[in-house]
Amino acid sequence: MPYIKLTTTAQVDANKAAALKAKFGKAIESFPGKTESWLMVGIEDGRRLWFRGDNSADAAMVDVELLGGVSAAASEKMTGEVCRILGEELGIAPDRVYVKYTGYEHWGWNGSNF
Repeated sequence: MPYIKLTTTAQVDANKAAALKAKFGKAIESFPGKTESWLMVGIEDGRRLWFRGDNSADAAMVDVELLGGVSAAASEKMTGEVCRILGEELGIAPDRVYVKYTGYEHWGWNGSNF
């Protein structure tokens, strides 16, 4: 039950969005037991973001939310993957990306909780 929300200054067309979704789907496997089959991806592009007071280059904030805990090793691997993906697909430098991880004990779907 992972969810990845990308908020970025970059413009993301339909082809780039599909590529991001597919690559995030592979990257989420950094977390044991997580797969694309339950992944939800949200992309908010063209947003105003200032990073360290500067908006002269594209930047991104990525929220990764998971049912259960978030291990340091898995989140470290995932951060590397997210930065690589954003560099490849959107040309965003890794030092212009924040990635935030949140684990939840309760997660609802289909009218009830897991």
